[in-house]
Amino acid sequence: MALHPVRGMDHIGITVADMASATDFLIRAFGAEIIYDSVTATDDDLQGEENDRLLNLAPGTRISAVRLLRLQHGPGIELFEMHGAQQRAPVRPSDYGLQHFAVYVADMSAATEKFVAAGGTLFTPPRALSFRTETGADNAFCYGRAPWGSVIELITYPTPMPYEQHTTLRRWRP
Repeated sequence: MALHPVRGMDHIGITVADMASATDFLIRAFGAEIIYDSVTATDDDLQGEENDRLLNLAPGTRISAVRLLRLQHGPGIELFEMHGAQQRAPVRPSDYGLQHFAVYVADMSAATEKFVAAGGTLFTPPRALSFRTETGADNAFCYGRAPWGSVIELITYPTPMPYEQHTTLRRWRP
């Protein structure tokens, strides 16, 4: 049997209004590191009909900055600073489409402190994972909002989960 060609998640892309402040938040909240800039302030903005078609952008959108960051473990984060007349606010988890990304943390208290200090807003304090497949003494999560509006989940599950008794498959954990 041939191996499946998909190897895993490479990166997530996030559109932000201000590259510098979004980068600062990700560095302060999650220890992200800048790998490289694909488009900088000294470059010409990426724009035009071909670019709109290539990325399925609203007509007239300008891409003024693109940056790839890394977390210690897991996929990269590609930030896009875009400006256009037809931009909308980020979605809520109840809307269709990609609604949040989760960051695994080893110390929930320290992680939530850094998240808030960096400019994020927590929706609630951390609480126990509540799905019956995920419960465990030290398993916890909370949701929050990044300064630009994206929803981010902080999650930890150091205690074995009940689902592990029924399958050899495991969630990816850094």
